[in-house]
Amino acid sequence: MREFGYERAHDVAGAVALLDADPDTRFLGGGTNLVDLMKTGVERPARLVDIRELPLDRIEVTAEGGLRIGATATNGDLAAHPEVRRRYPALAQAVLAGASGQLRNMATVGGNLLQRTRCGYFTDVSQPCNKRVPGSGCPAIAGEHRNHAILGASDHCVAVHASDMAVALTAFDAVVHYETADGPGQSPLAGFYLPVGDTPHRETALPAGALITGVTLPPAPVAANSRYRKVRERASYAFAIGSLAAALDIRDGVVRDARLAFGAVASRPWRASAAERVLTGAPAVPETYAAAADAELAAARPLPRNGYKVDLIRNLTVTVLTELAEEAAR
Repeated sequence: MREFGYERAHDVAGAVALLDADPDTRFLGGGTNLVDLMKTGVERPARLVDIRELPLDRIEVTAEGGLRIGATATNGDLAAHPEVRRRYPALAQAVLAGASGQLRNMATVGGNLLQRTRCGYFTDVSQPCNKRVPGSGCPAIAGEHRNHAILGASDHCVAVHASDMAVALTAFDAVVHYETADGPGQSPLAGFYLPVGDTPHRETALPAGALITGVTLPPAPVAANSRYRKVRERASYAFAIGSLAAALDIRDGVVRDARLAFGAVASRPWRASAAERVLTGAPAVPETYAAAADAELAAARPLPRNGYKVDLIRNLTVTVLTELAEEAAR
């Protein structure tokens, strides 16, 4: 590990100024991803700016009836918050599905959004990787790619985004707020993660030197009837091989509103907009749920050894939506 300096930030403006003065600086929240990458040599910052004591850890209901979540709130606090559990249960379930209790008590909301892929070629500095070294290649395409992307990938990268939390936030139209040296800004999560294209090293639309200060969720009555389901190769503390955040509003046997986002299928949380269009206004029956999944997965381009994800996501969609419909009918 490269030797690095350490400094503790006492206010948001001071933290941003420290990073603005030295681009080779990184913000340190919980460190559950950054420190691991520093140990392997993927990340080599000259200085860490500790932001854990900044007053950005509140979780509160907005005047409009949504939620405001501070960037330094821990994943553990987010999952346990009564208003999160009541208004957006899929978000609480998604956070609980990620990592161990010890890690959730360290990891922060802002850091979770910025975590990097767990692709083995990315984390192994002896291997080429276009995310680490642009233009060096993507050995996963011809190599080990069982848990890689089936949607939105390119010839330059087929890695998947690792977050569970971000999948649920994507389904509910979250907005990321940040601070820069030029002032505050915001980005809908739908546009926060960039398409992989031919620049997989550019992962987000966050401006250089920006500090994430929080996330807001708009009011979404449909989210009260929501669920996050994660499929993984072992029962606990494993990254998803496929996941789904879903919400349904059903009245008189017809889907009036639907929210869906897939995880572990693309370089970013995948909002299933085509599936939502099929669902809205259609009968709330398994045949509709299957048609919705098929509409979204029509764009899937699996690699030789990850085609199983297409069936997995299709079956997961039908199962979870059926469960939500049964709950709504009670």
